[in-house]
Amino acid sequence: MTPIELGKTGIIIEKNGFGCLPIQRISKKDAAYLLRKAADGGITYFDTARAYTDSEEKLGLAFEGMRDKVVIATKSQAQTGTQMLEHLETSLRNLRTDYVDIFQFHNPSFCPKPGGDDGLYDAALKAQAQGKIRFIAITNHRLSVAQEAIDSGLYVSLQFPFSYLSGDHEMKLVEGCRKAGMGFIAMKGLAGGLIHNGRVAAAFMAGQPDVVPVWGVQHEWELDEFLECVKNPPELTMEYQAIIAKDKRELAGDFCRGCGYCMPCPVGIEINDCARMSLMLRRAPTAGWLSPENQAKMEKIKDCRHCGQCKSKCPYGLDTPRLLEQNYLDYQTFLKK
Repeated sequence: MTPIELGKTGIIIEKNGFGCLPIQRISKKDAAYLLRKAADGGITYFDTARAYTDSEEKLGLAFEGMRDKVVIATKSQAQTGTQMLEHLETSLRNLRTDYVDIFQFHNPSFCPKPGGDDGLYDAALKAQAQGKIRFIAITNHRLSVAQEAIDSGLYVSLQFPFSYLSGDHEMKLVEGCRKAGMGFIAMKGLAGGLIHNGRVAAAFMAGQPDVVPVWGVQHEWELDEFLECVKNPPELTMEYQAIIAKDKRELAGDFCRGCGYCMPCPVGIEINDCARMSLMLRRAPTAGWLSPENQAKMEKIKDCRHCGQCKSKCPYGLDTPRLLEQNYLDYQTFLKK
């Protein structure tokens, strides 16, 4: 096991965390089983959100009676302080607890601060004073907001997309958090499905001493893979480095990382999936990506207004409308096979 302090909170957790978004897709019974097995296997940090449908309820079911054995983080997409407090009360009921360890503002388009017209940070301070949250944190997909959060000194941790496909922008955030004494929680450690070898991804993360990856788990085989990494942290061997180098070569250049900085689209195109569909079709079993649901998503590309909003917001300078068109044409080719 690899214990790590989350920022300067004094909270010691296992370095590998459990991401609770995927458990929305399984039954309460199966989710509770996985969550308890994760805790029994040494994982202590569990990350959920108010927006993850019944994920919080499943955590509440799994950990009732053993609240002191786990660290629970949740998130709220509230736009006002009043709404945030309402979300928190719902989260506490769902989680069957009277406090959350880490309360995170969920991907806000700005950096909440005390005295803001939105009232978000002041509401969090009120809840903190009442003992309902221990620490205030933030998640984001925007480099500028993430950097502002680091510079503000207001947050104990930042959650941001990070994997071995990440570049200098993300590494700068990791370093900024380290210098500021903030925890860095890595979402999308498998790059949204582009990385297939979980052990290689875990070996990369093991070499990032200030980073806490939260691995999204839906299946027991996935959990078993990560529990083995908890028990025996993998080393970044020459073989693993070669795999990383190969993936970086294959995914170099104009490809969508799925970071979501470009969202939302004015006409509802799910850009972070659609603009990299060609990669997903070639790097994963194709059947799921050719489902009626995904076909409908790809058809939305035809509604693109070429307004340029997505292109202007892409931190990687991609011509996103062109990528969408290319992916749409490629998708039609796969459908005809």
